[in-house]
Amino acid sequence: MVTMQDVAERAGVTKQTVSNVVTGRVAVRPATEARVRAAIAELGYVPNLVARSLATGSSRTVGLFVPTVSAPFYADLVEEVEDALEERGHRLLLCTTRRDGERARRHLAALASRSVDALLIAGDQGLTGHLPLLADARFPVVLCAWEAALPDGFPVVTVDYEHGGHLAGRHLRALGHERALVLASPAHTVRTAGFRRAFREDGVPLPDDSVRTAAEPAFEGGLAAALDALRAHPEATALFATHDVLAVAAVEAARALGRTVPGDLSVVAHDDTPAGVLSGQTLTSVVLPKREMARQAVGLALGAASGTAAPPDPRPRPLLPDLVPGDSTAAPRRP
Repeated sequence: MVTMQDVAERAGVTKQTVSNVVTGRVAVRPATEARVRAAIAELGYVPNLVARSLATGSSRTVGLFVPTVSAPFYADLVEEVEDALEERGHRLLLCTTRRDGERARRHLAALASRSVDALLIAGDQGLTGHLPLLADARFPVVLCAWEAALPDGFPVVTVDYEHGGHLAGRHLRALGHERALVLASPAHTVRTAGFRRAFREDGVPLPDDSVRTAAEPAFEGGLAAALDALRAHPEATALFATHDVLAVAAVEAARALGRTVPGDLSVVAHDDTPAGVLSGQTLTSVVLPKREMARQAVGLALGAASGTAAPPDPRPRPLLPDLVPGDSTAAPRRP
């Protein structure tokens, strides 16, 4: 097995210098660091993470909880968090809750005694009631992309979801739409409220039955809810989906009923569906600042772990989403 001493001899430096390069605790001159890293690569040296953890009190590992990696938003967020951690010399330990509260509870209970430097929890589905499990955790916990009521005692990096819904509504109002539907997940009441506010500001309040709820942010349930809404409201010229999967379902529902998008129905998504998911058509979408969210959360977590972070703001200022126009919205056709 290649040792740290072997690397030191190959690079012509001391063992302590190699340790400083590997741990990042002490700055090393760029030329020296380059020699050490070249020797590490040549010899195939793999640091003993357990020994390093015992020596430094740090595992250089950060946990991340997400509901799923099948949703594009969470898949992108995982990659952004991993990139931010790698830049700081840390590794990612990923857990998925599958939107299952009991599964989340088991993961949280197991992780509470595990050697990680910090934990990030992205998304609040099924987790709020289990956060007390982490009250005595030996590592800091940072909440990310939190849409439910913010719990006490945890720093939060989140998005102004009400503003996201409002952006969608203002976009459709600027195009001239007056009759709109909302296809929502039960957890997205804040997004829906922002959308309705945008119409109400112009004196065009949306009736309560214009909001249809899909049991889950899944295609099958979204398709059924969208078909029901469009059949009940054939006069609607626009639809806001509070989740990207629901937006795709709404487009398919419109096509199934012989309606074109955006000719007969404009559709606005939330969460930034990847281009090409609709056979080349791009969705107008409320886009969340995933990179900034990830970097802020990682910075808070590692700052707290090292004892260099300031106390978290009890009323954090949420990040602002943006709206990116696509092919799925246009002015309504005039009779």
